[in-house]
Amino acid sequence: MRYANLLLDLDGTLTDPKIGISRCIQHALHALGHEPPDTDTLDWCIGPPLQYSFGQLLNSTDVDLLAQAVHLYRQRFAEIGLFENRVYDGIPEVLATLQQQGCRLFLATSKPRIFAKQILDHFNLAGYFETAHGSELNGQLTDKPSLVRHILAIEGLQPDQTMIVGDRKFDIIGGKANGIRTGAVTYGYGTREELEAEAPDLLFDSPDQLLRQWNSTLLT
Repeated sequence: MRYANLLLDLDGTLTDPKIGISRCIQHALHALGHEPPDTDTLDWCIGPPLQYSFGQLLNSTDVDLLAQAVHLYRQRFAEIGLFENRVYDGIPEVLATLQQQGCRLFLATSKPRIFAKQILDHFNLAGYFETAHGSELNGQLTDKPSLVRHILAIEGLQPDQTMIVGDRKFDIIGGKANGIRTGAVTYGYGTREELEAEAPDLLFDSPDQLLRQWNSTLLT
């Protein structure tokens, strides 16, 4: 079977957004009167929806409080945080090669689509993707099962020809919920234990390994 369609996560898969995400979380918590954790203790917040992360950080299910936290986060992120980021080594070359080989690439991130597109443009990655898909600012499509289902439907992709690759369990869960193949990168922010617990079809320890396994396994 030829896997012609590849859905790629953004944070922790294509780029390392640690500084921007951490500083925006700290900004929001400080504005709400809470002492923010150190940057290195916030790695687990890279990947999940913001509402989930703030729910854990604030130990709250108060909808209004969580919405306020997200709003404060996005105020800083829109101006500064989205550019406090870097592309992982090798990613542009991998994307270019996959595109040249006829693979259809789609971004699949729980980050708001409006920010994701700005990040792709800023780092000259937009040209590799047919479409950038993400969540909406109103909260729609923040969970990966819904997002993947949306992408398959709107792009007309066949599940048996499609794979999702990401660095957190949410990516694997989203793929399995929609009957597509799943791949997990271990160089991002999900631990190997977290990823292996979801039994992805493939594990990639580097961008180069993703390309090698795509060529040797997925296209045969």
